[in-house]
Amino acid sequence: MTQVVTFQELDCNNGKKIAVATLNSPRSLNALSGKMIDLLYPQLKIWQSQTNITAVFLQGEGDKSFCAGGDIVHLYDDMKASKGEFSPGIEEYFTKEYQLDYLIHTFNKPFIVWGNGIVMGGGLGMMAGGSHRVVTETSRIAMPEVSIGLYPDVGGSYFLNRMPDNCGLFLGLTGASINAGDAKYCHLADYFVLNERKNVFIEQLIQLDWQESNDNNHAIISTLLMTVEQDSIEHLPETKLIEHKALIEQVTSFDKLNDIVNSILSAECDDKWFSRAQKSLKHGSALSAALVYQQLNSGESLSLADCFRMELNLSVKSGKYGEFVEGIRALLIDKDNSPKWHFDSIEMVDKKVIDWFFESKWSQKQHPLASLGN
Repeated sequence: MTQVVTFQELDCNNGKKIAVATLNSPRSLNALSGKMIDLLYPQLKIWQSQTNITAVFLQGEGDKSFCAGGDIVHLYDDMKASKGEFSPGIEEYFTKEYQLDYLIHTFNKPFIVWGNGIVMGGGLGMMAGGSHRVVTETSRIAMPEVSIGLYPDVGGSYFLNRMPDNCGLFLGLTGASINAGDAKYCHLADYFVLNERKNVFIEQLIQLDWQESNDNNHAIISTLLMTVEQDSIEHLPETKLIEHKALIEQVTSFDKLNDIVNSILSAECDDKWFSRAQKSLKHGSALSAALVYQQLNSGESLSLADCFRMELNLSVKSGKYGEFVEGIRALLIDKDNSPKWHFDSIEMVDKKVIDWFFESKWSQKQHPLASLGN
């Protein structure tokens, strides 16, 4: 049986090793399953403690996708089996996923993520944490949770808040897909390299003069990637976020969510990218949009660890409430694309429901992610 994550250790010229982890489920576009996490997390912990491992390189098998998100079909089965109660399977999956994401964010060695092809949801959660995040000409990045009755988790409370020009709020509400140029602009990626040059880049990593200092090794990789990027940068796609910067700032400048949503939906723009963003917001879950807005407001002053703790609470409650399971049903199970959302519009979302989502299910000491740190 094929391993859903494969591991290699590449010998470098000066005796060090580059650790390579490959998400190996190309038929599912490398969707992040619980089995993947169970393999990846302990191996990363081992590599973090091995003195001869100088850097980690994380990639997806195949040319189509780094990781298309979480394995939500399995989550659907867990939610259906729980029959409207809290699902132990949901809590276990998201707890392990956020522990993995946090480990990548705080990894003590250079952590290179090759974000080729589709990078969505849970895939973006891993990529966002890398110290050296590479995008390619085919990178297609999104947090499309509004379409399935969820919200942009996996650290979205943290990284969406750190984007320029209200991009984070716009992307969270609309689930809009962005390219490599956009990803660099909104701080989700650091370097652009054509995918065909990946193997050459890995060969160059092997030949580097690695140091004992992790800080020095970070700088060595940064210098190499800046050089490698120069051979690809002419192919960097134009960024829609910059093209529509003024419009995005305008429609997200209001103090109330109702006004922001209505402004996005009523904006006149001939560009197909913006129109698709409007459509996904219009047909997405009004509850999800309300959660996104409150999530970003609540997460603005939180540490990374506290963002993950808040998100675990939101995710577990999403598993119980029913909006999430209905979104998956409509999009991926029955595929009728006609979800029956709880609320027909932003104006109708019950504030008491939002308050319930943000009331912690656990005490501070009992929280499953209590050990993440400050």
